[in-house]
Amino acid sequence: MSDTISPGTTQEFKQQVKAAFESTQVGQTFTFRRTFTEGDVALFCGVTGDYNPYHIDETFVRSSWFGRRIIPGLLTSSMITHIGGMIGFLATEMHFEYPGAVYIGDTITCTVTITAKDEARRLVHASASLVNQDGVEVLRSKFSGFPSDVRLAK
Repeated sequence: MSDTISPGTTQEFKQQVKAAFESTQVGQTFTFRRTFTEGDVALFCGVTGDYNPYHIDETFVRSSWFGRRIIPGLLTSSMITHIGGMIGFLATEMHFEYPGAVYIGDTITCTVTITAKDEARRLVHASASLVNQDGVEVLRSKFSGFPSDVRLAK
């Protein structure tokens, strides 16, 4: 993040971003856990327009290999953005894999790990693993971005 990228950026903000980058360490982890509810699905589908029958149609999904409605993948992925918000992380790239389904009532634990730092660009690389209450991985992710305001306890 050089001066030429954002000429209107204040010196104070540049110092804040630099301090956040320096305080972020490779191997550092952040964890968030939550249980997904019927209300979460209704709100997410309403806001996004994701009316996929796997999420909202009990009759349809009962005859599928899932047997019951599943949580939208991006709703599950949003657990990563919760952690990102707590460290003021502005993502520049995100990749997701969904090896398992998440169901209404599942408790998911999201663990984000800082995997690398690009000193020249002040870019941070991270991975995330999300597991259900039975320890089964339901989501894997890799992403990059810029930390700017770490607000979580170290």
